[in-house]
Amino acid sequence: MEEGTSKLFALSAILIVVLFIVMVSLGCTMEISKITTHLRKPKGVAIAVMAQYGVMPLTAFALGKLFQLGAVESLAILICGCCPGGNLSNIFSLALKGDMNLSIVMTTCSTVLAIGLMPLLLYLYSRGLYEGDLKSKVPYKGIILSLVLMLIPCAIGIILNEKKLQYTSFVIKTGMAVLLLSSVAIVTLSVVNAGSRITAVFSPALLGSSALMPFIGFLLGYVLSAAFKLNDRGRRTVCMETGCQNVQLCSTILKVTFAPDIIGHLYFFPLLYLIFQLGEGLLLILVFRIRDRITKPNGKCTFVSLKFSIPSHICI
Repeated sequence: MEEGTSKLFALSAILIVVLFIVMVSLGCTMEISKITTHLRKPKGVAIAVMAQYGVMPLTAFALGKLFQLGAVESLAILICGCCPGGNLSNIFSLALKGDMNLSIVMTTCSTVLAIGLMPLLLYLYSRGLYEGDLKSKVPYKGIILSLVLMLIPCAIGIILNEKKLQYTSFVIKTGMAVLLLSSVAIVTLSVVNAGSRITAVFSPALLGSSALMPFIGFLLGYVLSAAFKLNDRGRRTVCMETGCQNVQLCSTILKVTFAPDIIGHLYFFPLLYLIFQLGEGLLLILVFRIRDRITKPNGKCTFVSLKFSIPSHICI
């Protein structure tokens, strides 16, 4: 037992270090002037919040009804749908050539609003599914920790970008390399250590729900932002912010709310959702990259001409 606890602690510490490095590198792509612009004119942020807390909880609730899931299964999906956006949306926004300043502001705002909106949404949508006080299970400490782990390293990256521009290229490349290697390692270790238990989640209904939920989020996030006439980079950013959920918070709520004998294999639903979220997000990035190549056949780097916030000597 102690050995398992120590391993879990070591893994958590490693993940925090990895997240810190990655978020510093993302901060190096940001500019204070553009952040303040989004705060003064929060059109994109408002659209993202509306999509995050309007589209995703309703989608999760509807999928539970559509696939006629049981109460506990429906709650697992609903909890995931009511969570704020995660750091994965920031990484995907960078890869998708989105607006990194808008992405970080969106994630920060959705995480802060989660303190009030998560209890409200869980109360509204869980009525009839769960007799207990689900809204009291919201992990406020986890939400605050998410904010700290995002804002402090991003602030360091912003300062580097403002004061030590010559180092930003190295920091960004290092962050992306660490992200790639850690992602492969985490997925591999998850499959090796929990693969046999994860396969128990792969019932047709849960498979369909976990596959459709991020896809619907990506799609409706893009459509909604297009309807409100955001520019292309803004649409891509809202798209990623809507479809990417903070699965760590979902896992925490499931663990706190249900006893192991009740939740059973559904404790691994957030990991299943994460797999589809990663796969569909990467596929979407590939589609947009191909589209960008087709629309700009000269094959030259166009980040600078788009006034993207990465320093001009960086081309992704």
